[in-house]
Amino acid sequence: MTTSAASPVTPAPPAPVIFDLDGTLVDSEPNYYEAGRRLLAGYGVPDFSWEQHTRFIGIGTRETLEILSREFGIDAPLEELLAGKNRTYLELARAHTEVFPEMRAFVELLSAAGHPMAVASGSSRAAIEAVLAGTGLDALLTTVVSAEEVAHGKPEPDVFLEAARRLGVDPARCVVLEDAAPGARAAHRAGMRCIAVPYVAATADDPAFASAGLLFKGGQGEFTARAAYDWLGEPVRSSP
Repeated sequence: MTTSAASPVTPAPPAPVIFDLDGTLVDSEPNYYEAGRRLLAGYGVPDFSWEQHTRFIGIGTRETLEILSREFGIDAPLEELLAGKNRTYLELARAHTEVFPEMRAFVELLSAAGHPMAVASGSSRAAIEAVLAGTGLDALLTTVVSAEEVAHGKPEPDVFLEAARRLGVDPARCVVLEDAAPGARAAHRAGMRCIAVPYVAATADDPAFASAGLLFKGGQGEFTARAAYDWLGEPVRSSP
């Protein structure tokens, strides 16, 4: 009796990885806060606090300004507010934006292993490109989607689904890195796995993060490129 040789197992291709930008790859929130504070001060709203700003982390700039203009009764066109905030933010971002060191290491690990990568952000495309160019990440992250380019921002899944489309990959194979609850919700709605690294420690217990496949409750202080990379190599587990 002869036995046939076992068929070789074809390894799965590297998982596509989609990064949120602000608060995930880079610590841009201080710049966004300062841009918003200056903008609001110019429209007669003094003392806009960091605590007030944290409500909007993970939400696109347009949606944020829509809410703030209603809350503070600012009688100015939304496009005027958006242009003003983006202009100030770009000045601040070009002067200095910090990349989280372990995130840079993670991007480099993924690039070396051939993982398709993209950035999907609620920021304007000009802001995304300025930050990536200023930090040197543009050399490795060449596929970019702004919430300006899709119908709905986070927590809707549009930016992540568009990133998958531009990468030419199945959304179900994608892994999203997010720091905010709206982004984690968007990843879940897109049918993608999520690595969550909460920017605001107080949000770590938000139910939105419960759907994350890997949660670093301690945020960037706990995140390591090696732990995230090793997790990517684990088999995808079906929900019970």
